[in-house]
Amino acid sequence: MSQRKVRVRFAPSPTGALHIGGVRTALYNYLFARKLGGDFIFRIEDTDSNRFVPGAEEYILESFSWLGIKFDEGVSFGGNYGPYRQSERREIYKKYVHLLLEAGKAYIAFDTPDELEAKRAEISNFQYDASTRMRMTNSLTLSEEEVTNLIAEGKQYVVRFKIEPNEDICVHDLIRGEVVINSSILDDKVLYKSADELPTYHLANIVDDHLMEVSHVIRGEEWLPSAPLHVLLYRAFGWADTMPAFAHLPLLLKPEGNGKLSKRDGDRLGFPVFPLQWKDPKTAEISSGYREAGYLPEAVINFLALLGWNPGDDKELMSMQELIELFDLNRCNKSGAKFDYKKAVWFNHQYIQQKDNEEIAQLFLPILGEHHVEASIEKVVTVVGMMKERVSFIQELWDVCHFFFVAPTEYDEKTVKKRWKEDSAKCMIELADVLAGIDDFSIEGQEKIVMDWIAEKEYHTGNIMNAFRLALVGEGKGPHMFDISWVLGKEETLLRIKRAVEILK
Repeated sequence: MSQRKVRVRFAPSPTGALHIGGVRTALYNYLFARKLGGDFIFRIEDTDSNRFVPGAEEYILESFSWLGIKFDEGVSFGGNYGPYRQSERREIYKKYVHLLLEAGKAYIAFDTPDELEAKRAEISNFQYDASTRMRMTNSLTLSEEEVTNLIAEGKQYVVRFKIEPNEDICVHDLIRGEVVINSSILDDKVLYKSADELPTYHLANIVDDHLMEVSHVIRGEEWLPSAPLHVLLYRAFGWADTMPAFAHLPLLLKPEGNGKLSKRDGDRLGFPVFPLQWKDPKTAEISSGYREAGYLPEAVINFLALLGWNPGDDKELMSMQELIELFDLNRCNKSGAKFDYKKAVWFNHQYIQQKDNEEIAQLFLPILGEHHVEASIEKVVTVVGMMKERVSFIQELWDVCHFFFVAPTEYDEKTVKKRWKEDSAKCMIELADVLAGIDDFSIEGQEKIVMDWIAEKEYHTGNIMNAFRLALVGEGKGPHMFDISWVLGKEETLLRIKRAVEILK
């Protein structure tokens, strides 16, 4: 028997912003498919029309585009297994609902929400199953004529899956091994609702995965309880031989305390839980995103990949291609992964250091524009090369290197009190004369002549350099002094010394 082609899917619901946990699930599916030469499908689960949020689908697609996670087929990508939006597959699902009904694997139930609530009040821990179904209003307790008449009258109904009790269901999970659950703890799940003529998640996913020839279902741990039901559905349809392999990923946990990572954790501790900024169309509430917070997509990918998986050694920095080559579901953890948001900052810092200075400069140009600064790309590239090791985010560059582009108009009081001595003005006037006479204004050209002058005059090197820094920068920060004066150029350096002497003496 020939081995099936690897086909995996990511199937979000368009109910709002894409949670970072969903991004990790998609990433693992993507890495798995690429590693094994398979296909990655993008499917939209929109069978719950009440929860649909305008703009959510577009947001999800834009998120993956920014992150560099590419789909092979699906909504907006095309393919031979469409449509890929579940709301467009109503007639397909109806066919399979009828197959289950005809085979006696499912039944029609007319119980109203009020009737179900009354039954819950009457029976402790009530669930609709083999022990209670014969006391309810359904096609198992009504005659065929009664059922036909109720449907003809327009009575709303659901189709429930008929689960036989006391059967051990074995789910083989690629991460967790054999998981055995007894069918008696499962209820007769609703598979279809006449109200909107749409299936529930359980039926739609099974039918779609089968028809789209999905070979592996890699999803979050929260879906593990539904796996036995899905196994039973595959058997009910006679598809046991083509059932996909399951892999349930560990949960992303709160950075502090216990429980699953939530948006509230991000709000409280100041980190995003969404890939892009999201504006809720109902409340107009804006939630931060990794892109807008200044994270590089490569850093986010690398950070997420290591939350629940490891390459088998201490290696941390990996490109997407390296992650693809190293990815193995056998190296996924069973236990949840703490969401260390500070580690995400560390990854961003590392990727900024790795990036080409020209690329960082292009990312920095819009920030310079916001501060009404015009500078040559050559100067920006030079400054970025000097200063990028000091930042974890591109936007932080302005704070550490604005003095390269804008002359100080005031001087830090504490630094002035500490660094500007009684003779600093006189020494700076002399230094300006020395600098004015230098033809080779390179770093080396300046340094030799200035240091020789300091030695000849028997000045204190620290006092001269501290006053020089204050004059050019406005405070006691920045790289090597001659790096600063070289970037500024002779004319600007002399202007700044002159202005400092005028203001500070």
